[in-house]
Amino acid sequence: MAYDEGLAERIRQYLGADPGVTEKRMFGGIAFLYEGNMAVGVTGDDLMVRVCPGAADGALARPGARVFDMTGRPMRGWVVVAGSAVTEDEALGAWIDEGRAFAAGLPPK
Repeated sequence: MAYDEGLAERIRQYLGADPGVTEKRMFGGIAFLYEGNMAVGVTGDDLMVRVCPGAADGALARPGARVFDMTGRPMRGWVVVAGSAVTEDEALGAWIDEGRAFAAGLPPK
């Protein structure tokens, strides 16, 4: 499965040269990990975001967000955001910040 290279590049630019960030191919797309924990990624034309499970309902209420479900079993603490909902840099940055903040709170791998 191909993924939106333009969206991936926008994420790279937003994250800059943060030494804690690495990239890894996952889920048929690309993931951006912070200290070894996935923060955000791109699958198809959409953005995947790791969120605090307790904040998932609030995240799902935001425009373009839906449950991350690749296997018929929703993944707790993950949302998928339609690419059309992150065309503005401010919206994309808010999601990246949320994913990175959650990953930063986990023990490094």
